[in-house]
Amino acid sequence: MNANALSPSPAADGVRRLPGDLAIWVFILAEMAAFAVFFAAYAFARAGNVELFDAAQETLDRGAGLANTLLLVTGGWFAAKAVHAARRDRIAAAGRALWLALACGAGFLAVKAMEYADKFAAGVSLSTNTFYLFYFSLTFFHFLHVVLGMAILAILLVRLRGGAYGSHGVLGLETGTAYWHMVDLLWIVLFPLVYVMR
Repeated sequence: MNANALSPSPAADGVRRLPGDLAIWVFILAEMAAFAVFFAAYAFARAGNVELFDAAQETLDRGAGLANTLLLVTGGWFAAKAVHAARRDRIAAAGRALWLALACGAGFLAVKAMEYADKFAAGVSLSTNTFYLFYFSLTFFHFLHVVLGMAILAILLVRLRGGAYGSHGVLGLETGTAYWHMVDLLWIVLFPLVYVMR
């Protein structure tokens, strides 16, 4: 995720503001609150059965989790580049950046699907134990957010090509990419929490 992506951006009157529509920020805060409840429940359950969680955590593919972290962070960088390019009327560059962000999202989904397939092939499911209940619930909830984020990026790409964004305005583009950055941020918390921390 680009460090400037969520920083206030200048409005036409020179006043700094959060990028995107206020409604998306309310939605993002609500989504993050829902994930915070999930994360707190995970931490509470883990505290009650550390040995089980540690043993089950060892079965996860940290390399796949790290690859997915890099894919989402890179996708966030491309989404931020799209906004910056559109502001300067570099529409072709903005379109390429959105395509690359979408490719990163697709890569994330493919890696996660392979992880799920490996677990299911090994007979692991939601009902295997408490750790896997949380693992599948948290990561699949996030998986669905990636799918939604990709749908939003695809809509933004179509609108960008239709002339909706440019130096005349990028509010919708900022709004959609703000959601994508939330998806990045949630994974940056979820990956160490579920895959790494002991």
